[in-house]
Amino acid sequence: MSANDDPRRYEHLSRIRLEDPEAVARAAATRRRHPGLKHSTQNFIVAADHPARGALAVGPQPMAMADRRDLLDRLQIALANPAVDGILASPDIMDDLLLLGALEGKLVFGSMNRGGLAGLVNEFDDRFTGHTAAALEALGADGGKMLTRICLGDPDTVATLEATAKAIDSLAERKLIAMVEPFLSVRDAHGKVRNDLRADAVIKSVGIAEGLGSTSAYTWMKLPVVAEMERVMASTTMPTVLLGGDPDGSQDEIFASWQAALALPGVRGLTVGRTLLYPQDGDVAGAVATAASLLNNPAPAPAAAAQERTLSDRIPVKVSE
Repeated sequence: MSANDDPRRYEHLSRIRLEDPEAVARAAATRRRHPGLKHSTQNFIVAADHPARGALAVGPQPMAMADRRDLLDRLQIALANPAVDGILASPDIMDDLLLLGALEGKLVFGSMNRGGLAGLVNEFDDRFTGHTAAALEALGADGGKMLTRICLGDPDTVATLEATAKAIDSLAERKLIAMVEPFLSVRDAHGKVRNDLRADAVIKSVGIAEGLGSTSAYTWMKLPVVAEMERVMASTTMPTVLLGGDPDGSQDEIFASWQAALALPGVRGLTVGRTLLYPQDGDVAGAVATAASLLNNPAPAPAAAAQERTLSDRIPVKVSE
């Protein structure tokens, strides 16, 4: 039986949580921090906060992210690549990764608002139910992320905007990054929330989001890769990372679009999850390595690349049927 087939491979996490819950705080306190952000280096952050919003689907698989053991396997493979700078996660996943020692030397971003559950009748009332700025400071995190969907026809939008502004201020008071992910969104005829990915809509969402809070000194944008990306990036001076979203199209097409966007001024890297954690061919390490090769950064040392391959061999991953 391979390590990936052992249903008890993460049983020690449950034991620690039961007998020694303070171990999470100790792991955070003793963790080696990321050496720091530099303008000359694009950052590569893996996103893993989808389950906390009830968004478990990847492409045609409605429950792809439901198996926590499988997700942790995939995250450890991704984080083992030295080109991966960090993680964006909800508190439960963040705590697991801290206990596993998987965040040494990594950037850490907490997911702050997960209350706008996928399919919820008041999905646009995206309340802050995850990390707080105070909790992120205590964890030694680098910042927090907030999903900011703007629906001009839904009165709950104003509450989300206000909460986002307060979160930006709370993070800035602690000199922590506010990673804001804005969309202009609507409900379709079936009641499903859809994000408007036309360039003009993305540009308008950026204009609204970058004006939230009493300071933008610590604000980043997290934006989708869309047509006319040059116009989108001309709309902001904020450091910007690209999101992946639910993969649509072939992997080659997705990577090509990322590569073109990464070459634009102001783009500081990738913050992506499902496209890399659940690639179409099942090769997580390969998808992560390909994405890393798109960044305008020096290649990792051969020894580090060999370490990544070793971990991938030890934790094989296949996409669920």
